[in-house]
Amino acid sequence: MTGLIVLFGKTEEAHGIRSLLIRNGYEVAAACTTGAQALAQADELDEGIIICGYKYADMIYSDLLEELPKGFELLLVASGARIEEGVEDGVVALAMPLKASELIGTLGMMIGRREREKKKARMSPKKRSPEEIALLDRAKAVLMERNHMSEAEAHRYIQKCSMDTGTGLIESAQMVLAMMDN
Repeated sequence: MTGLIVLFGKTEEAHGIRSLLIRNGYEVAAACTTGAQALAQADELDEGIIICGYKYADMIYSDLLEELPKGFELLLVASGARIEEGVEDGVVALAMPLKASELIGTLGMMIGRREREKKKARMSPKKRSPEEIALLDRAKAVLMERNHMSEAEAHRYIQKCSMDTGTGLIESAQMVLAMMDN
């Protein structure tokens, strides 16, 4: 799940946003008032979103963005004038005064996009190393030679073995080669 961190320069703002998120069903990892606190919390999480104001006691949001661990993004809440001045690339921004529905809707959109990206990454075929490709090609060549299969048939055979045994394609290719050596 995406970790949420709230970061505002004033304690009451941080706790207010945190409370709003909790009331709307979100789990908040921390409510911070300095960038250093937020970065320390982010280091403990794998990924997440930091909902933050523009300025804190020790830095501004652009400094935070530079130090942010991979897998984190920012949802900046700032004055309309600050946002009009320009926002760093990759930062989602909401103008003050903030409506609760805008914050919740935007956060939901960001989390939904992250989940779709993770699902897409899981569904995309795994990149194989040159050694793995060579092993798979060798197994197909053996099947083609000994069993008079086409390359497509040999590949489907290895895929079926993989599904039947619950192993990966490369492991199945290794098993085919091991069986053919006997």
